[in-house]
Amino acid sequence: MYSPTRRTFIRQAACAALGTTGLLNTIFDLRKLSAATGPGGDYKALVCLFLYGGNDANNVIIPHDTNGYNSYLAARGALAIPQGSLLPLTLSGGRDFGFHPNLPELQTLFDQGKLALVANVGTLVAPITRAQYMSGGAAVPPQLFSHSDQSVQWQTSWPDQPARTGWGGRAADLLQSLNTGSKVSLTISIAGTNTFEVGNSVIPYQITPNGTIGLSGFNGSTNANIRLQAFKDLLAQPHNNLFEQAYADTVSRSIADNDFITTALNGVPALSTVFPSTSLGQQLAMVAKMIGARSNLSMQRQIFFVSVDGFDTHGDQLVSQANLLAELSQGMKAFYDATVEMGVAQSVTTFTASDFGRTYAINGDGSDHGWGSHQFVMGGSVLGGNLYGTFPTLAVNGPDDTGQGRWIPSTSVDEFSATMASWFGLAQSDLATVFPNIGRFAHPNLGFLA
Repeated sequence: MYSPTRRTFIRQAACAALGTTGLLNTIFDLRKLSAATGPGGDYKALVCLFLYGGNDANNVIIPHDTNGYNSYLAARGALAIPQGSLLPLTLSGGRDFGFHPNLPELQTLFDQGKLALVANVGTLVAPITRAQYMSGGAAVPPQLFSHSDQSVQWQTSWPDQPARTGWGGRAADLLQSLNTGSKVSLTISIAGTNTFEVGNSVIPYQITPNGTIGLSGFNGSTNANIRLQAFKDLLAQPHNNLFEQAYADTVSRSIADNDFITTALNGVPALSTVFPSTSLGQQLAMVAKMIGARSNLSMQRQIFFVSVDGFDTHGDQLVSQANLLAELSQGMKAFYDATVEMGVAQSVTTFTASDFGRTYAINGDGSDHGWGSHQFVMGGSVLGGNLYGTFPTLAVNGPDDTGQGRWIPSTSVDEFSATMASWFGLAQSDLATVFPNIGRFAHPNLGFLA
């Protein structure tokens, strides 16, 4: 059974204040605020997998050659992963790296060309050099090493001003006409409230890994059905108070929509793919069910949000991150296998995001808040088996360091996200609407999607 942690509750509450009203979030209204019509299209889905806390990517992909590894070992000390346990990667240009040993499933996908790595991604107002950062001569994202601020900036792709919407939601605003006739929001969260999926006219629909959230106390028995009908009759009564009428209308729609979603999911054949019994595994299993129900739901485009907590590894990092990476690797591989089983692997792209990276220098048995980090992109349309972007120089006080090994991002969240939004169907002319700062960066498409 899904049970959010205290950290999750606080984080979701903070995000809710930025983008949605408490009433609509509480009762999970499925409706979009405005109707839209337009041409259909081929099915595509984006899945945002957010790693809350700031994943230490310095221990995800590690130099494997002797000189590179020895330098890594000297810098990381107690946090260094043994060289002999690294999972080797075959990269172009003679680059020699290895994955963390708890990522064998992702190594397999990488070798199969279904997984790509994007190096040193982070929030940026505009490109910046170490000299500019150290002199204070260029703008940087506000509250740079703050969990709540940086996770929201990742999700909005708009760091230089407060944003009430996320880039996924803004893309959904422009593409919702592709889902003509659907009663369900284009944006669907399995991990509670988030800013990423909030649009100006699109409201994310929330569902748990166990299914929709309906009214409790109604089990289908004769007496329960009588009580439910009485409740519906009360809601259908005219209400003079505007708030009461809005509440009654919204709850009535939510009851109907809950029944609609439940029926659609019940009509989906069970998958043979086995998902891990972890939090992420169960979230991704529900995403797979929703994708399986796409025809029943009249969906041509869907955006999903799932998450894993616990990456704020100031201490005990070797053990805690190893467990988290195993959960990540196993969950992502099972989900990819499920898309293959459903015949939609080419149509589903999954990507990771995280508050920030972590320091290359260690604090004992952990690491502190950093900046740029490496991200995964997975799917049948991914041009995988390669490392995109510019890998930082792994040296404290080196050309990419702001101090203690906090890497200045060489790829902006805008560039990373715009690449996926373009694949998803966003027109080139609409990129600036969804990513207002994209014109400040050189690569609006990084080329990792076909």
